[in-house]
Amino acid sequence: MKRIARKRGDVFLRADFDDLGGYDQVGRALRGLMSKGLLLKLGYGLYTRAAKSPFTDKPVPPKGLETLTEALHRLGIETAPTRLQQAYSDGRTTQVPTGRVVAVRQRVRRKIGYGGFQLGFERAGPSPR
Repeated sequence: MKRIARKRGDVFLRADFDDLGGYDQVGRALRGLMSKGLLLKLGYGLYTRAAKSPFTDKPVPPKGLETLTEALHRLGIETAPTRLQQAYSDGRTTQVPTGRVVAVRQRVRRKIGYGGFQLGFERAGPSPR
C-alpha cells in the first residue's frame, strides 16, 4: 500500500512490484487489495486505484474512461483522437463521442477494461512530423 500511495499515476503494472517478492507472492498481494476494493484490474498485469462509485458502491477507476487511456500510455502505446472525436471538435457533428474507442498508431493485442466493459481500438492516421 505504501508503494501505491507514493505513485503519481493511477495505473500500475505488475512489474512495478517485482522487487517486493516473487511472481506468485505479488499476485496474491494484488488480489488481496482487489478483494478489499482498493485496486481494480484493467487487464493482464495492469491495475489501477479504485474509487467507490456514488451510484452502485462498487469500485471504479478514479478518472473513469480516461484511466484506460492512461493505461495505454503506461504500456507505451501512443493514442490519438478518433474520427468521431475529430469530427466533433471540428464542428462537423453534434454527437458527443463516448470515449469507449481509442485511436492507436500501433497494433494492440491486449484486452483493457473493467466491469465487463472492454476498450475498443481504431487505427489512427500517421503521426504528424
